[in-house]
Amino acid sequence: MQLYCNSLTAYRRLHTLEVKVGDLLIGNGHPIRVQTMTTTDTMDTAGTIAQAIRCINAGAELVRITAPSKKEAENLLHIRNGLRTQGYNTPLVADIHFTPNAAEIAARIVEKVRINPGNYIDKKKFELIEYTDAAYQEEIDRIRERFTPLVNICKEYGTAMRIGTNHGSLSDRIMSRYGDSPMGMVESAMEFLRIAEDLDYRNIVLSMKSSNPQVMVQAYRLLVHTMQQELGHCYPLHLGVTEAGDGEDGRIKSAAGIGTLLEDGLGDTIRVSLTEDPEFELPVCRDLVKRYNDRLLLQSPIDPVEHLPYSPFEYKRRASRTVNNIGDKQVPVVVAHFSDAATLAPNHLQAIGYHYDAHTDKWNIADAAADYLYTTQPLSFGLPGTLKVILPANAWLTVSDSDTYLPLFDVKGYLTAAKKSARINFVSVKVDDLLEDAALHALAADDTVVLSLWSANAHAMSAVRRFLIGLQENQLSIPAILECHASDDTSDEQLIHFAVETGALLLDGFGDGLWLRGTAVSSPSLVNNVAFGILQATRTRISKTEYISCPSCGRTLFDLQETTARIRAVTHHLKGVKIAIMGCIVNGPGEMADADFGYVGSGVGKITLYRGKEIVKRGLNSDVAVDELITLIKDHGMWVEKAN
Repeated sequence: MQLYCNSLTAYRRLHTLEVKVGDLLIGNGHPIRVQTMTTTDTMDTAGTIAQAIRCINAGAELVRITAPSKKEAENLLHIRNGLRTQGYNTPLVADIHFTPNAAEIAARIVEKVRINPGNYIDKKKFELIEYTDAAYQEEIDRIRERFTPLVNICKEYGTAMRIGTNHGSLSDRIMSRYGDSPMGMVESAMEFLRIAEDLDYRNIVLSMKSSNPQVMVQAYRLLVHTMQQELGHCYPLHLGVTEAGDGEDGRIKSAAGIGTLLEDGLGDTIRVSLTEDPEFELPVCRDLVKRYNDRLLLQSPIDPVEHLPYSPFEYKRRASRTVNNIGDKQVPVVVAHFSDAATLAPNHLQAIGYHYDAHTDKWNIADAAADYLYTTQPLSFGLPGTLKVILPANAWLTVSDSDTYLPLFDVKGYLTAAKKSARINFVSVKVDDLLEDAALHALAADDTVVLSLWSANAHAMSAVRRFLIGLQENQLSIPAILECHASDDTSDEQLIHFAVETGALLLDGFGDGLWLRGTAVSSPSLVNNVAFGILQATRTRISKTEYISCPSCGRTLFDLQETTARIRAVTHHLKGVKIAIMGCIVNGPGEMADADFGYVGSGVGKITLYRGKEIVKRGLNSDVAVDELITLIKDHGMWVEKAN
């Protein structure tokens, strides 16, 4: 199978064409650029200029501004002139959806226009349409006729373009032929790209965004594969997870999706879409990008992959055998790391989802409760039956409770051990070290072995992935926990580190559990939350409500941050329910993708509620809409009362 990147084991950026956006160069080996989008009303010239300046001062190298109609597109001139007068020359990007005439105005003013091929010319009414090949070609010809004027303007004015496909806004025409799929996303962009190529216009960046990181990663990989095969060259890629949400969850989901692609050298510019003020997106972008500044110099050699034993364009979990509650079709487990056992007391376990009530002498267990706890010595108190303790093998030999306590060996210790557990034997494997075939097959022959894989390589994700590919190549079904060591200086950097390195493996179907090991800058509670957040973001273990929340822009028709907080406060206990909170109809029913319920701005102070893609209630006043959303969830049998 032809790969979607230069190498799976050596970090090398994908070679792309060079795109010029004002004075900024993107692709062709230039640094990965970071950008964001304003949330002000585009007609508020002073407010938009002020927010753009805050974003630029926070590190934005491009600033995108919505232009939903001709009047906003025309006002971009005043915004641009205001910024230039104050000495800010950062390129501006006009965000266009339904209005080709607005794009044609904006392309004469700003340095770049972004169009969405799903709704720039096509429409989305969730209709299934049967096309003959001739009728389908007529639609392509119609796109060519409407798209060509914009291309010609961009050529005349030296304006760059982003063809930005969104998973949730694929047109009815694309959906009817390709379905709701990465292939549909790729083809949606390729239709426009082929026209641009025919017109000898190549100043283009492409994106394949989705709120589901699995779909997003597959679509970008398939796009690269398609461009390589069909065109013989690749255009620069703008990476992003759309509607990622806010706070910790939004950062984890963005890092997992964007980081998976950056790890393989894909991506030339990124945006982290958070439901927060846009300047707060930039530090997350910088934490992501700086991981790759010195990667070429620091990585150690990893054996190349001659043949990929799985498809990178679809999700399939690696087959592994069952060892107790680990492996096979069971959800990935979480190991909490407490190295200092001497200070542990029952109240410390609240950080990993276990609350001890001394009055009743009972444990209350949260949905996001760790499955295993690692420490160096036996504990001095009893534990709930669902929590097991991993000890170093020498400490394990001193305990009599073989049900609660389980050993952790290194490979040599396991092979020479006189005593092993009859239930689970964890074996720590540093994948950078040579593991002889005899040792590997001895591990595979023991049905109680669970591997804990880690790497000290700067390119740790690729090193662990290479080892797991080797297991697949040799048809060895030993369960494997992903052990990730992060020693970054801040908790934010450690969150990014964990989410990228383990999220990338989980999205490829690897990993039967997570064992995150941070430094003191990250509390046990934070690390536990990050572990479950990564599993949730990669759709491999659902432990809480999922919010698909757009990052707000000048089109937003209500206070998105405040509303998201209100909805989260009353629904955060609904495990597995997906709720979309969209600021306007542009990010409305399509962008919600696979949400169970949608809360969408449909006018100033007005809300439309959706069940899936179906409108249930229109034009609700925003002061009652949250209560109506709760009623809707109850009516569909997905509401549960909060536990006391």
